[in-house]
Amino acid sequence: MKPKQCLVIGLGRFGTAVATTLYEMGHEVVAVDTSEEHVENVMNLVTHAAVLDATEERALKSIGVADFDVVVIGIGTDVQAAILATMNAKSLGAPYVITKAIDEMARRVLERVGADLVIRPEHDSGVRIARQIATPNIVDTLDLGSDYAIVELEANDRLKGNLRELNLTGRFGVQVIAINRGGKIEISPRAEEDLRVHDKLVVIGTAHAIDDLRRYLGE
Repeated sequence: MKPKQCLVIGLGRFGTAVATTLYEMGHEVVAVDTSEEHVENVMNLVTHAAVLDATEERALKSIGVADFDVVVIGIGTDVQAAILATMNAKSLGAPYVITKAIDEMARRVLERVGADLVIRPEHDSGVRIARQIATPNIVDTLDLGSDYAIVELEANDRLKGNLRELNLTGRFGVQVIAINRGGKIEISPRAEEDLRVHDKLVVIGTAHAIDDLRRYLGE
């Protein structure tokens, strides 16, 4: 899995959780905040950290915001700052911006000014969002507990045989809930279903279990 270039703006509990988790998972993370203290707290836990005011378009342009795969704006209670940072990031060409909102009204405004995804999390959700960013082909993230996800994986020649023979539940702790074959989706596939290379498997499991299966598949 190719590492992603991630920019995290705002290093409160949420932003710090996202930044440090992404870095631990092997991604390139630049973390910025207007507070020197917040920046110092994550200095050794990310790729690069700097004091920067994301409400200033010139400042965001100087760090190449358009070159990041994902920009996460975790600014806390300052709604105006979150809005300005979101607008600046999108106007400068950031391809995907995730912004934290403190309430429903803020969420609506942030969506209107261009945020690709608006969330209202606390610390634990920050860890889950980091996993979502780091996991390609995410299908959905459900409230199944702090560590569960549903993702889509592509089968390769390491998965030969039918689902019963492969025993993905016993070996990896994941459950196949659907198969996407050439755009045709089969829900709750039978145990006798033979997998083919390039089949897309929709699986549910803990992040740890899914990571184990990804490693087995060579992703």
